Amino acid sequence: MIELDNVSYGYGDKLLFSGLSLALEPGSFHFLTGPSGAGKTTLLRMCYADLPAISGQVRLFGRDAAALDRDAVAMTRRRIGVVHQDCQFLDHLSVAENIALPLTVADRVAEAAGNLPELLSWVGLGPQAGQLPPSLSGGERQRAALARAVIMAPDVIIADEPTGNVDDDMSQRLLALLVELNKMGKTILIATHDLPMIRALKADVQARVLRLKDGQLVQAGAAL
Repeated sequence: MIELDNVSYGYGDKLLFSGLSLALEPGSFHFLTGPSGAGKTTLLRMCYADLPAISGQVRLFGRDAAALDRDAVAMTRRRIGVVHQDCQFLDHLSVAENIALPLTVADRVAEAAGNLPELLSWVGLGPQAGQLPPSLSGGERQRAALARAVIMAPDVIIADEPTGNVDDDMSQRLLALLVELNKMGKTILIATHDLPMIRALKADVQARVLRLKDGQLVQAGAAL
């Protein structure tokens, strides 16, 4: 689905990583760990065509990302739901309107109206549907970001530190939602520093733990 083949990326004269390869197969679950500054967010951005590789090849659903024009990139991203670390919303729109925004932009308003109540219930935000984003707690914002990422029914969900700003209970709730998505056949890639959280999922999901350090990507251990 998403393949990085011998890719390199850097800023200025400094390479973040080089010769890096990764394959996200359908229905797989991956954790990406590593120290701050190792390039985890950069690697995630390459997986949804937000950054080009300096060398090597990125393939998204069988197509060379470097050969995609602007419209093709937009269409490809509809198959990849992204939960950003900073959870940006439009503060003048309600929570429901923010979550439905990808469908609204895609001129699929009727579909949004049909799917939104169930999705809001799934992430536990039904009572907050009409509120504005500034009124949400950190955990509620993260759940809203996850709902927005999956409303287009993507094949792949990429999450950048989704539990970084929430307490342990909310962290477990968010991860349970991601595990549920994986059991529905979605491919999941999560960047995180939270190793105890990874260990806590041992009974719930088979996952690869990958570590990015010193410009190299290695498997951190056996499948969870």
